[in-house]
Amino acid sequence: MSTGWVIFIVVIVLGIILSNILLLKQSANMKLPDSVLKAIKEKKEKEALEQQKQIEEEQAQQQKDQDNK
Repeated sequence: MSTGWVIFIVVIVLGIILSNILLLKQSANMKLPDSVLKAIKEKKEKEALEQQKQIEEEQAQQQKDQDNK
């Protein structure tokens, strides 16, 4: 390959990398709509309740196993 093509490819690759970095910086400054934030909060609360329920079930099972011994 000639030097011109190598330089052209390097410039294209650097341009893509730079544009992706700038896009990432711009999207970091964007605010999420309230509906999305609410959905995320509800999902986290649901997962926390499910995890707590699972822990309680495991503790009940351990207590039952200890009682049977």
